[in-house]
Amino acid sequence: MVMSLDGSTVVQGNSRALSGDADRSILVGLRSLADVIVVGSSTVRIDDYGPPSRKDLRVGVVSRTGNLDLSTPLFTSGAGFLIIPEDAPEPSNPAVTCIRAGKGSVDFASAMNQLEGKFIQLEGGPGLNASMAQADLIDEINLTISPNIAANNEPRLLSEALPILNRFTLSHILEEEGFLFLRYTRNKN
Repeated sequence: MVMSLDGSTVVQGNSRALSGDADRSILVGLRSLADVIVVGSSTVRIDDYGPPSRKDLRVGVVSRTGNLDLSTPLFTSGAGFLIIPEDAPEPSNPAVTCIRAGKGSVDFASAMNQLEGKFIQLEGGPGLNASMAQADLIDEINLTISPNIAANNEPRLLSEALPILNRFTLSHILEEEGFLFLRYTRNKN
């Protein structure tokens, strides 16, 4: 995730203005290690997600309704799949696979248990980040701090307050052109 100095993850509708070449390179590197990417449906729409460059990498799109344009290259390539509640309608494209978990909203613990692989790359947005944190499912945070102040009312890194406090340890830090790249790992004790 990338955020401004004042915590905004969005400027004028998306995160592109906050990002830079080095940030995008790190994202590509993380994706090369991931077993699966999980991202919210709003982020997919706003950032116009396409299929990943790695042919075997799948992208799980979280949605309460499954109401997405399934004719986009992300889904027609076979890379995209839906993560939806059990009671969500059937997808408009029967070729798109689904993980179903929870009633009315996604049960994230159940959904993540159904995914294959150990490295699940969570790519936001803020609502999904908050839901995954509330479900106690975040083990590592890779965060880019952009050298910009957004001074807006757009979403922050986590869009909702957390009922629990999880402690993380700074395990890696890099700086390039004013951007800070931070990796935090979860304290398990």
